[in-house]
Amino acid sequence: MQALIEVILPVFLVMGFGYAARWRGLFSDDAVDALMKFTQNFAIPCLLFLAISTLDLGADFDPALLGSFYTGATAGFLAGLFGARLLFKRPWEDSVAIGFSCLFSNSVLLGLPITERAYGADALGPNYAIIAVHAPFCYILGLSVMETIRARGKGAAATVKAIGRAVFNNALVIGIALGFAVNLTGAPVPGVLTGALEMMRSAALPAALFGLGGVLYRYRPEGDLRTVAYVCAVSLVLHPLVVLGMGGMTGLDQGQMRSAVLTASMAPGVNTYIFANLYGVAKRVAASAVLIATASSVITIWLWLAVLG
Repeated sequence: MQALIEVILPVFLVMGFGYAARWRGLFSDDAVDALMKFTQNFAIPCLLFLAISTLDLGADFDPALLGSFYTGATAGFLAGLFGARLLFKRPWEDSVAIGFSCLFSNSVLLGLPITERAYGADALGPNYAIIAVHAPFCYILGLSVMETIRARGKGAAATVKAIGRAVFNNALVIGIALGFAVNLTGAPVPGVLTGALEMMRSAALPAALFGLGGVLYRYRPEGDLRTVAYVCAVSLVLHPLVVLGMGGMTGLDQGQMRSAVLTASMAPGVNTYIFANLYGVAKRVAASAVLIATASSVITIWLWLAVLG
């Protein structure tokens, strides 16, 4: 109960403030969009740049950590893809978008603040290692499968071009790539620039959580609720369960296991709706899954914290 009150509820209360502000008309849709654009295109890339540029790559980029997490993520994607197709008889394009909803956990907006509140800022190294690969991995996997299905014999060149454009135009990926460049080259970052970036970083997570609450207000639990429930089960239970099993098999230490399983246990991120909207498929399922899984994760994260100790 202490973890629920001290770790989880403060994060969700900030989201609740954003939800209530939009519900009561104190914050417009345009304001929510502007806030999310600021956080996703500017503040969070600054946070990721600072984190990756100072990360101990040798210590934190453990193949066992990344292998455990992304085995779980891939299992979630495949469960979503084939579950949507075989169990719910969805078209292949819908099934890919549903699989993406099971793949893309909210590693930044929820994973970082909850891990930090639970275990402290010093515990975030493995989180940043996972996040550094997260957007590229998930988008490359989801876009590759979707574009392959859509291409249907039109050629590989167009598919590769579409994937590259989608991945490398992403502000988060750019921030991560610049962080790696500084880390690997040892290039000095001027103190005045670091100070400015740290100010941006301090605004990133609270502003993003508030904005996410406003975004969630738009979503309604519509579409096939059985499919939405299936997405929630895969995202909140199967993905972290596979990571827990893989982490035990590969010998992750306690800190790595906590970061990997907690990150895997987060609800689908808003990017899952963006992906569905990009292709115009399974939008209601994706939107409803983001809302319902986020609300449900208050309880499931509490349970995973109890399992992890």
